[in-house]
Amino acid sequence: MKTIKIKSRFVPHWLNYTPEEVEKLVANKYQKGITKSQIGMVLRDQYGIPSVKDLTKKNVNKILEERGIKEDLPEDLVALYRKAVKLHIHLEKSKKDKHSIRSSVVLENRIKRLINYYKSKKTLPEDYEYSLEAARLVVKL
Repeated sequence: MKTIKIKSRFVPHWLNYTPEEVEKLVANKYQKGITKSQIGMVLRDQYGIPSVKDLTKKNVNKILEERGIKEDLPEDLVALYRKAVKLHIHLEKSKKDKHSIRSSVVLENRIKRLINYYKSKKTLPEDYEYSLEAARLVVKL
């Protein structure tokens, strides 16, 4: 059987930032209200840092945790909550929209699967449950 060699991570020689400077940039961007996923894109596009993890040996989430910043809910779960709340607002206005009704069911199942995943990783407590009212409070729409 042929083995596949994975490309090793490296820091480009032209990069002028130290790991400490990148960690400060990450913390500053988060303090300004930029989400974790957007921080990586901003650092790539505006600062020319191709990968935070390659340079610092830590991802954005670890950098923020080391600085005492921890979110209650994971960012991808909050994004799905936001989508579910918007979809339910639409369904309150358009009760006969069959496609959106099915989309709502599929989205809620995706949310429940993601919650089960985070429970297994111990990111969420075991008694955490999804409800539309709780999602509305998290999203605040």
